[in-house]
Amino acid sequence: MNVRDPAAGLFTAVYEGDEDAVVRQLRAGASPESVDEDGQSVLYLAAVDDRPGVVRLLLAAGAAPDRLSGGTDSPLCGAACGGHTEVVRALLAAGARPDLVEEFGFTALAWAVQRGHAPVVADLLAAGADPDRPTPSGDPPLVAAARRGSPGCVRALLAAGVAARSEALAEAHRWLTLDVEAELRAGLERTYGPGHTYETHRVAEDGGVTVSVDLLKDGRPSAGNDQQTGHAAIATLLESSLGIVTPVPVLADRALRCGDRHNADWTEAAAAVALRGGEETVRVATRWRDSGDPLSRAFGTDVLALLD
Repeated sequence: MNVRDPAAGLFTAVYEGDEDAVVRQLRAGASPESVDEDGQSVLYLAAVDDRPGVVRLLLAAGAAPDRLSGGTDSPLCGAACGGHTEVVRALLAAGARPDLVEEFGFTALAWAVQRGHAPVVADLLAAGADPDRPTPSGDPPLVAAARRGSPGCVRALLAAGVAARSEALAEAHRWLTLDVEAELRAGLERTYGPGHTYETHRVAEDGGVTVSVDLLKDGRPSAGNDQQTGHAAIATLLESSLGIVTPVPVLADRALRCGDRHNADWTEAAAAVALRGGEETVRVATRWRDSGDPLSRAFGTDVLALLD
């Protein structure tokens, strides 16, 4: 792009997130559908860079929300993959089709589910995205959400009336037997070979913990993967949705193993126990509350509070 071309200034303004400069370049004649030397559209780049204000300006100036960047990449998919909720909402409000398919068969919902972005999943479903459309790997979205370990995504999909609940439950149960960190390392080794040094991080989000494993080269991350760990909460949610009566000791074990009263594994288990109601539930919860174990006491207290 020629530096005197208003499009060049528009891309610079987008990269810098300067909304005033975006307006100036559009007024100077830059097209809201400008592309760079690589064929990437300015709307797509604003979407993946999480620039909701810029995205709205480009859309208001006439950018087509569904035009594929480089003929392959959807702005909505790019925003959904990154979990950029405001950008997703701006694109949907401008008429972006929630089920538009980009290269390799991905839709925005498939990206959001595989990355565990529950608010984006909820917005896409509210806009009419097909909750049962298979991901490119052929999995129903609910199965992909169960594998990801995202209770928030599972809740949103269940609220949309999805199918494949038994398959998703089997996937959640399978992951309950696995070590997430070890599985992430094994996946990286399958791609990059053995013998590497790894660095692991754990971040609290979506009512649980996300585990990230980075493969290090020369002390710096060169590849990585991450996964959420809310599989116990997901199992509880799916069992309830299927009418499966999970034994109370199993539910209690799911809560006590996580050991965090704010974790979805704990809160979903407490809610499932409390839903049983009746005198027997009260007696069991009272025994927990009065036990010598601090976690059991906390769990019993929470169940009794939900029974009140």
